[in-house]
Amino acid sequence: MLSEPRSGRLAAWGNALLAGLVSPDDAVLAIVGEDAVHRVEGLPGETGPVGLTLALGRLRALGVSALRVALPAPGHPLGLSGPPEFNARALQAEEAVICHDAAFGLVPEVSEAGPEGDVHVEVVWHVLPVRQAPPADVPSLGEAERELAQALREATEVLSKLDVAGSGPVAEAAIDAYRARAERGGEVLAPGYPPRAVRVLELAQRVGLLVSLAYDHGHGGAVSASEMAARGAALRPVERTARRAQVAAYNAVVEEREKKVR
Repeated sequence: MLSEPRSGRLAAWGNALLAGLVSPDDAVLAIVGEDAVHRVEGLPGETGPVGLTLALGRLRALGVSALRVALPAPGHPLGLSGPPEFNARALQAEEAVICHDAAFGLVPEVSEAGPEGDVHVEVVWHVLPVRQAPPADVPSLGEAERELAQALREATEVLSKLDVAGSGPVAEAAIDAYRARAERGGEVLAPGYPPRAVRVLELAQRVGLLVSLAYDHGHGGAVSASEMAARGAALRPVERTARRAQVAAYNAVVEEREKKVR
């Protein structure tokens, strides 16, 4: 929840590129981030993996007008529309990118290479057929923002109940570190996204941070199985809300386009 999903970077900066708001070089640089290299495998007309620049151009030529994100979890196919084979791959990766106006989806396969102390991350995006249908359980930006306000209150309450003495300074330190990373990282979303999407994504990431803190630092000594079960039951709905909001934020470009069509 805390780290920006690779599907989010690909969708956001891919959308900016498709809209003509950034250059291919800038888009690819932002998508790759701190990884060593990204390749795309399974593109129609290609016999092997190709680079992101060529892949994004080919997707545009195939009719792709925008990209949206899926962040599924067990029992929650968030953002997916089938078929089962694609859903299974996306669920295993816990993320995927779905093409708008073309029946393709991309699922990342992440691997590490290199000797100890000099390990780098390589990503291969597998292009697979998808069903063109409404995505599962994706809220509008407005719905996501309203749900997040309640989720933030619930996450803060759960965190304080788990270990008031220990969680306070831990939470403050983690949130300070998160803010510093965000400031260093610059834009939360790519050019072309509405301010509300940026606001929703930032709040979703903050809620996700609090959920992770509750899981990682909410022990306060010995914890029984029943207490662990109670913690999970309290946090799962909050975490689900944060994931739904992330998807809504990344998919805001498609949402805005569909509103205009109506």
